[in-house]
Amino acid sequence: NSSESHNCAKSILTSDRLQIVVALSEFFNETWEAANCANCLKNNSEGLSNSTVEFLDLFNKSLTCFEHNLQGQTIYLSPNNYTEVCKNCNETYKMLNDLYNNLQRMNRQGGESGHSAHLCIDVEDAMNITRKLWSRTFNCSVPCSDTVPVIAVSSFILFLPIVFYLSSFLHSKQKKRILILPKRIQSNASLVNIQEKYS
Repeated sequence: NSSESHNCAKSILTSDRLQIVVALSEFFNETWEAANCANCLKNNSEGLSNSTVEFLDLFNKSLTCFEHNLQGQTIYLSPNNYTEVCKNCNETYKMLNDLYNNLQRMNRQGGESGHSAHLCIDVEDAMNITRKLWSRTFNCSVPCSDTVPVIAVSSFILFLPIVFYLSSFLHSKQKKRILILPKRIQSNASLVNIQEKYS
């Protein structure tokens, strides 16, 4: 009976003491929300959003590039020498990283999925894996271009106290100590003569 279907479903779902079906349903719903899965889908959830498909395609290209440049070389290379991977996959990695940053920016403004906040867990995990491989495993981190200015400014700041004290020492007037000699007390005999004159 269609009019009683809701009550029937409710009684079936909550018929056991543990209410396992309800617990599982709540668990999957919470996991879906926590992983921001809706952010990988189109507004009407009919499939992956275009940006997610583009990201996953570029992610696969990056992994393929890593594998291709490692084939046959791992025997000859030391664990820290992956220059071929860094050189040949740099462009693909940069494109993937830029796309990820753009997706984050778009997502904060409520991108394709219509949901704001974080990207979905698949995209975030894929980027974390790629960044870990790029920086830790292959050691392809690009040196920061601001290193020279930072070192120059730090050296200047550390050198300032030395300049200050040196200049204050050189430009201050060195006061010479003038010793004032005390007048010697005249002998007692001359004091007596003076007293006699005035008395």
